[in-house]
Amino acid sequence: MRTITREQLEDIALGATVLGTGGGGDPYVGKLMAAAAIEAYGPVALISPEELVDDALVIPVGMMGAPTVMVEKLPEGREAMAVVAALEAYLGDTALAVMATEAGGINSTIAFVVAAARGLPLVDADLVGRAFPELQMCTPSLYGTAATPLALADDKANSSVVTAISNLWAEKLARSLTVQMGCWAMVALYPMRGWQVKAQCISGTISTLEKIGKTILGSRDGRGDPVEAVRIVTGGFLMWQGKIVDVSRRTMAGFVRGEVAITGVDEWSGRTLTIGFQNEFLIARSGDDVLVSTPDLITILDAETGEPITTETLRYGFRVVVLAIPGDPRWRSEAGLQVVGPAYFGYDIPFIPVEERLLAAHA
Repeated sequence: MRTITREQLEDIALGATVLGTGGGGDPYVGKLMAAAAIEAYGPVALISPEELVDDALVIPVGMMGAPTVMVEKLPEGREAMAVVAALEAYLGDTALAVMATEAGGINSTIAFVVAAARGLPLVDADLVGRAFPELQMCTPSLYGTAATPLALADDKANSSVVTAISNLWAEKLARSLTVQMGCWAMVALYPMRGWQVKAQCISGTISTLEKIGKTILGSRDGRGDPVEAVRIVTGGFLMWQGKIVDVSRRTMAGFVRGEVAITGVDEWSGRTLTIGFQNEFLIARSGDDVLVSTPDLITILDAETGEPITTETLRYGFRVVVLAIPGDPRWRSEAGLQVVGPAYFGYDIPFIPVEERLLAAHA
């Protein structure tokens, strides 16, 4: 166990944006919410999954919906408290720890609000290892663990508990409620026992995010290249460098969907990279060539500062670098690809690991 204070939040939020692959919600808002909670209630104890008692109830808490909506309609923090309380009431049990839902944006920091206010430990783990747009896209799904019962709460004090026959149905029902709640809602889901967290979740998430963020900030003193620092710490590949020349983005059915086009410079000069996204970046193509696809990660960074850029902040004229990062082996498995592979998102291509694609492209 170790203690997280507001000083570590800068690193954690920055790292979360890298692994968020464009999604997961605004990390700045999440950082401010977590910092306010820690300032009011004190620091948060971060524990490893191995420190959990096997029968301890652990509740992951985060946000679902379209990240662009949050630009104008900010959460207050009480919504996160409300969803955890609603789920506890339904279960007739009390959480002994909370956890981030995913390694992305605001969803990496919302759980800090509940942990600080309730005096609960935060588990150093998450459900995804990156950010994905739908609720069934969590590693416990691969083990047959139910996402429901789950609770939703909005900024107007509405709340609801959902049960469903499958995790896919949980996504459909919760998404419909989220749209009616204003296209974002806080969510508490996948209530698990300690033994399940140890076996089924991605361990070390918060520590990994902190390490990535610290690497970026530490390389901005003029003695290092922040982009190269991110590539090294994530085990990623430099895939593209250029300027954003077009962004097509729309909010529909509780998601942000669209494409961004990046004209190349240097070795990529004369070509254009197109990245498709549904909250998160899912596929990158140059002409007919696919360079990387889900479940591997696509991250867009500011070419000078290494600052990660989310789908809602993409703008014409940004000079950027695109990194491709290998995904967790569980998502690359046959079972994982059925849930988050290219075909699920409507791309008629096979999944090929990014390291194989890039090696073939340079052969």
